[in-house]
Amino acid sequence: MPLAVLPARSAPGSPAVPTGDRVAARSRYPDWRFAPNIGSHPDSYELENQAVDRAGHVLTAMRAIAPWAARTIVDLGCGTGYWLPGYARDAATVIGVEPDPSLSTIARRTAATLPRTQVLAGSAERIPLPDDSVDVVHARFAYFFPPGADAGLAEVLRVLRPGGSLVVVDNDYRWGEFARLLAAAAARPPLETAAAVDAWWRDRGATRHEVRSELRFTSRADLAAVLDIEAPAHVARAWLGQHPAATGLSYGYVLFAVTAAGLRLS
Repeated sequence: MPLAVLPARSAPGSPAVPTGDRVAARSRYPDWRFAPNIGSHPDSYELENQAVDRAGHVLTAMRAIAPWAARTIVDLGCGTGYWLPGYARDAATVIGVEPDPSLSTIARRTAATLPRTQVLAGSAERIPLPDDSVDVVHARFAYFFPPGADAGLAEVLRVLRPGGSLVVVDNDYRWGEFARLLAAAAARPPLETAAAVDAWWRDRGATRHEVRSELRFTSRADLAAVLDIEAPAHVARAWLGQHPAATGLSYGYVLFAVTAAGLRLS
């Protein structure tokens, strides 16, 4: 994310999931923390994925850091499976891993239409794959929010083949209009968060890659729907009021990459 843009897909509806199923999943995967933006609003989150995809910069950077053509790739925390079709074009095998039963149901429907693609129930600390079986792992805003993510790193290291790569997508708290939205809603100063996250990854031998991009929507209504799930209502309303003609906003990302040979746990 220049790579051909994936065709826009209609946003899937979220199937009703019995409370017991979600409780059981939390018991089975204690590292899983429910994500209300996608878990409660998968249709709006699909619009956000499309906006990221339309800009194209993040996926392009991920491909440059760790190419997955003819390799086995895992989308860890794959959500509704939006990114699976793009991976399936080039990869030898695509595996989505998702703990939320409502989201994995949607992702499996997508995987069923794709070659060499499957979706498994699992989490960052409990990846249901053998040792040394994967070449690339992607995690987009899933699990790796340091400190306290070492168990997930150890599990990724277990499944990665020697020389394999983990690429983690996080927010850039220092640049872009989206960063200012995060700052307006944050309990902790964003620059403190950014410094702590950078230091945590640096101590573990990760390389850091900044990607300056945008969320590019086809309509203002789609932009408003996404801001509603990513920021408190008063913050979203204020930003929309200050930008009455906007159908997008600048967004900075930071990608952290580690290899199976170079990962240091401490």
